[in-house]
Amino acid sequence: MSPLLLGVGVCLAGWIALYVLLCYTNGSCGYEWNCRLVTLLHGILAVCITAYIGYVDGPWPFTYPGTKNTPLQITAMVISLGYFIFDMVWCVYFRTEGLVMLAHHTMSILGILLTLWLGESGIEGCAVLFGSEITNPLLQTRWFLKHSGRYDSFLGDLVDVFFVMLFVFMRIFVGGTMLYCELISPRPKFIIKCGGVAMYALSWVFMADIARFAYRKSQVKYQRWMNRHRMADVNGQDLKRD
Repeated sequence: MSPLLLGVGVCLAGWIALYVLLCYTNGSCGYEWNCRLVTLLHGILAVCITAYIGYVDGPWPFTYPGTKNTPLQITAMVISLGYFIFDMVWCVYFRTEGLVMLAHHTMSILGILLTLWLGESGIEGCAVLFGSEITNPLLQTRWFLKHSGRYDSFLGDLVDVFFVMLFVFMRIFVGGTMLYCELISPRPKFIIKCGGVAMYALSWVFMADIARFAYRKSQVKYQRWMNRHRMADVNGQDLKRD
């Protein structure tokens, strides 16, 4: 277990060093901006590694859950564990996230620790990482657009649409299929199955928040469209009178 602890420590130090470097070279943008750059980099890195694991290195998570961890799976989980510890501490210190996101980070940390300790179900852990992080670049892009004054644009709308669609597809439909395969398979341990249920339930909590956001935004867009339509009608009537 000591090599794993050393690996997690090295990865944690690496994420901290990257954050400090960004704050030093990009200090004018603020702490959260630089933290989200780290988050964006982790999301891209995690998606690339876990996609390679799932689609190339194997095994296929829907068919072979509960199998022994491979070196590449362990590497992916150690890298992400270091990041989640860093981001969890950062979020608690700066108080930027709510209970749902903190619960997500806590469950991610505990899930990775459990998978590393058991020495199995690494493929499911990597599949969960892939599904969780694939929407991360869009989420961070949305935040960057919002805080740079470019969110209320076609690009901002496009990012929101793709984020919602990708979240629903990956976290709800694909995640639900993954959970079903996990539950019916005799290989994964019961505690791993419980963790899968908990993560999927958390996805539905996020889904409820996203649905409320999508509803509010669609209402605002509709009201703006109606106002423009009314103004066009009024202007047209004024021109006829003239």
